[in-house]
Amino acid sequence: MKTIEELLAEGVEGKRVFVRADLNVPLADGLITDDGRIRAVLPTVEALAGAGAKVVVASHLGRPKGAPDPQFSLLPAAERLAELLGKPVAFAQDTVGPAAHDAVNGLEPGQVAVLENLRFNAGETSKDDTERGEFADRLAALADLYVGDGFGAVHRKHASVYDLPKRLPHYAGFLIATEVGVLKKLTDDVKRPYVVALGGAKVSDKLAVIDELLGKADRLLIGGGMAYTFLKAKGYEVGISLLQEDQLPAVTEYLERAEKSGVELVLPVDVLVSTEFPDLKTKAPANPSTVAADAIPADQEGLDIGPQTRKLYASKLADAQTVFWNGPMGVFEHPDYAEGTKELAQALIDSPGFTVVGGGDSAAAVRTLGFDEKAFGHISTGGGASLEYLEGKTLPGLAALED
Repeated sequence: MKTIEELLAEGVEGKRVFVRADLNVPLADGLITDDGRIRAVLPTVEALAGAGAKVVVASHLGRPKGAPDPQFSLLPAAERLAELLGKPVAFAQDTVGPAAHDAVNGLEPGQVAVLENLRFNAGETSKDDTERGEFADRLAALADLYVGDGFGAVHRKHASVYDLPKRLPHYAGFLIATEVGVLKKLTDDVKRPYVVALGGAKVSDKLAVIDELLGKADRLLIGGGMAYTFLKAKGYEVGISLLQEDQLPAVTEYLERAEKSGVELVLPVDVLVSTEFPDLKTKAPANPSTVAADAIPADQEGLDIGPQTRKLYASKLADAQTVFWNGPMGVFEHPDYAEGTKELAQALIDSPGFTVVGGGDSAAAVRTLGFDEKAFGHISTGGGASLEYLEGKTLPGLAALED
């Protein structure tokens, strides 16, 4: 895989460089609530612009259905990028049409343009190779070189991620090089004890990575909504907690495999429960109660790990040399259910080892709860991509860059 360092050494002055970034930031009423992904691509954009390239930044945002949709416009991201760069950024109101060509043609060396949301064109996400390839051809007409730096999208076989680099000389940006280096520390050169903390809503989202980690990790700490399927598999009452009954056979098998293989699979011993889900807009007090994990009332829902579980998980992280965390321990968006995620994050910071926050809601929680990002070894920009890498899957975007 060629890197941006090699590209910069070759020289980019006056050349049009297409940067596939991941500007898929969360928005609320048109305002960015977390600009982490924009800041993550800054080193690549600044280096290219500083070397005199004409930088064309492209990304997706949300899941528009292959046509323009104002609520998914990349304009707020482009404006924030301009603020962070400290200079104007041109914005094209289409992806490969006249506006895109005008924006790119108008660039002087060292200037930056952002194209509108790539998913406004159906060819970006098409499963038809021909349709996707045709869109990639049109994108290729806007550039001389390709730099892949949207790690959060490399697990997608999309036109700008997979097909476009095949049409242009291609290089990995600083972010992707960093992310891949970190993931290799979690797979090829692991220092032990290796502890993995998994949370989030659905156990189905984590089955493949659990399957893979049962042969690699020393301890698995389970929290979040997915924990209740594990507790149910142990025969516990879980009330009206989130439950994926169709996954019970797989979860039961994993519990048995963990025991046979000597992997510690640690479940909550107590949980915070309530009869109703909290109001995340008003943040009105929820007044939860704490119960043992095997004593959840039939009419109540588990919404966070309890105080004893927090202490237990912190003790399991205390001697860890490698830690990977993906998924919050509870409904961290509400203050009454944030403590489990908060204490887990603090336990990572206190851990003596190399700590990786696996993107997505985990990264959002770190920022929402006020932690210093530099206190962690690495905060990934791609939760889904990180998980698929750990599952051992081939990621299309990385494969295209290695080709």
